[in-house]
Amino acid sequence: MTFTNKDLKQFQEKGIAQSQIDEQIGNFKNGFPLFQLEKAATIGNGIQRIETDEINKVIENYDSEAKNLKVCKFVPASGAASRMFKDLFAFMESYDGSEAAKANYNSNTGFYSMYNFIHKIEDFAFYEDLKTAIANADLDLNQLIESEDYGVVIEYLLTEKGLNYGNLPKGLLKFHRYGNVSRTPIEEHLVEAANYAKAGDNSALLHFTVSPEHRSRFIEKIEEVRANYETTYGTKFEISLSEQEGYTDTIAVNTDFSPFRLNDDSILFRPGGHGALIENLNRLEADIVFIKNIDNVVPDNLKADTFTYKKLIGGILLNYRNRIFDYYQQLSANISGALINEIVDFYQNELSTILPAAFANQSIDKKAAILLQKLNRPARVCGMVKNEGEPGGGPFWSINADGSVSLQIVESSQVDKNNDEQSAIMNNSSHFNPVDLVCSLTNHEGKKFNLLDFRDPKTGFITEKSKDGRDLLAQELPGLWNGAMADWNTVFVEVSLATFNPVKMVGDLLRTEHQG
Repeated sequence: MTFTNKDLKQFQEKGIAQSQIDEQIGNFKNGFPLFQLEKAATIGNGIQRIETDEINKVIENYDSEAKNLKVCKFVPASGAASRMFKDLFAFMESYDGSEAAKANYNSNTGFYSMYNFIHKIEDFAFYEDLKTAIANADLDLNQLIESEDYGVVIEYLLTEKGLNYGNLPKGLLKFHRYGNVSRTPIEEHLVEAANYAKAGDNSALLHFTVSPEHRSRFIEKIEEVRANYETTYGTKFEISLSEQEGYTDTIAVNTDFSPFRLNDDSILFRPGGHGALIENLNRLEADIVFIKNIDNVVPDNLKADTFTYKKLIGGILLNYRNRIFDYYQQLSANISGALINEIVDFYQNELSTILPAAFANQSIDKKAAILLQKLNRPARVCGMVKNEGEPGGGPFWSINADGSVSLQIVESSQVDKNNDEQSAIMNNSSHFNPVDLVCSLTNHEGKKFNLLDFRDPKTGFITEKSKDGRDLLAQELPGLWNGAMADWNTVFVEVSLATFNPVKMVGDLLRTEHQG
């Protein structure tokens, strides 16, 4: 494809090589290959269930080992909260205060979400702030509700007239109330880190990925609350922020695969999705890293399960990490058929990885080289919860291009829905990926892996979007916990459903789990 000099300058400014653009356009034209699922991962067959009497032992081991390691908590937090208020935006735009609109609202049908929101408004942690913002405009929240001026109430919640919640990231919204004070998700993650990601010197390392336009607000909030949480939890917080790099953006195209151009004739680029954050993760200086989404937090009275299962998956990771390091050192020092068979058995029965059939016919030296390569890579333990109908990816045994079979987190869009067998495997999945994982990023010598070496670039996504009333095709990079970690040593472990309480819509904050 031919590009203009203006295009080439735009690529250069973003730090994107033309070869990358050509590759992305090729992906649009050819599509990404779909996964070949062998079977769903289930309890005892790809997903481990740790019995109650073993949990405390694993946690004790974690507490003992982790204090001598550099542990980090990595929280993707750049997403805007606008989708969380989708129903309220729709209400604000359509509610005209007419008698017909009021009747519709009071019928609990057309505006049910809004009805529930207004009648429980005092139960939200941001209630007092909203009340104050409205009072500052010489209005009264209760009077607005009594006179059914609901559009005004929502306007002061979502827009710059008041709290501007519709334009802020979730991390900065007040989620939970504790008496006369309320906490944002940022603060809840500080509390979590102090309880399961603290080193022996009582320091806790946290990293938030943020969008450029909200970076200063994150810094301001962190500095506002840091001292209080350091005193309360006896923890020194080391907090860093990063942004998604511009060179991870992907080109948007028209339906004929030509570049989608804006009114100034420049090419539209879009963020490459959470898979772009593998670059941010790759820059962290840490031995092990917990990854958890910004909105999956609960009040203190429900945090016990979170602490338990975070330490559980951390302890399991350290156990496998030690065994992998030991096998690597043994095999590096002395190649033997017995040791090779032991490692193959370890991969098949504990790391749920089946080597390709051709492996059996290799020489002993070639087998050793293959196993050393597999041992010398990042490792992760992913918590899995029972599937309760949540959308998103799940745990599967997947057939790889080289004929091996390994555990992967697969999204429904990556499966051939026209293939009855593949659809049946997807639909029969018993567990769901809640984005609850802990990763080992260093080798047996404590040196960092280059995480970019372990991606599967053929596991991206193509989605249909629109801009300015025009249809376009967008492309996402291999997902952070999907294709970006495709070649990691992986273990799936069942964790309690109580650890999964995301806030996707504002009404979720009214659930018992978020009311404390």
